Amino acid sequence: MSRDQAAEIRATGVSVDVGDVTIRYLLYGLLPGWFVPGLADWVMHRRTRIEDTAGTKESLIHSLMMAEVGIPIALTLRYEVNPLLLTVQSAGAAVHEATALWDVRTAVRSDREVKPLEQHIHSFLESLPFGALASMMCLHADQVKALLRGGRGDPDAWRLVRRRRPLSRTYLAGIAAAIGTCVVLPYAEELLRCRRAARRKTKRARSDEAHWRAEKGR
Repeated sequence: MSRDQAAEIRATGVSVDVGDVTIRYLLYGLLPGWFVPGLADWVMHRRTRIEDTAGTKESLIHSLMMAEVGIPIALTLRYEVNPLLLTVQSAGAAVHEATALWDVRTAVRSDREVKPLEQHIHSFLESLPFGALASMMCLHADQVKALLRGGRGDPDAWRLVRRRRPLSRTYLAGIAAAIGTCVVLPYAEELLRCRRAARRKTKRARSDEAHWRAEKGR
């Protein structure tokens, strides 16, 4: 913000609370923005026929990554940010990054084509948890300091504490519906599709083996 802009804001009596702006960005920008690349990634898996290549293994890895991100998000929406929650958020972001590497390695080794567009989508999915974590640390610098001290002197440092100002039920219901529609349903469909393809492959292999045995026994 330039000095002229700051002076104009002071002159009009408008105050800007950076904390409130950041919270609105997290709630109405970054979190909903996670659904778009997540859904786009599912489309890419479908186009490259994941069920015929990496199959169930890669689909389960996708479910694992959603849990690694989803659990910290769910806790943050319901509880106060403290050393415990910051630890969960940091661990979730780190484990998610490691799992993302495993995911790409699994796809490549299965001969599933990971196209440049899909790789670009992955870059968004990998950066969002770290962006959210950095914003939370800026908002709660006192809790970051408490974490670095091991939570000493704070009896609530290592337990979940309900939000003093709970988010509205309307917002929570909307987020839950969006997660169900844009994340849970598509990836459940992917896993089901992979399981069905695996069963078909197993049935075909058994049929071929039975046919081979029959031909050999003649």
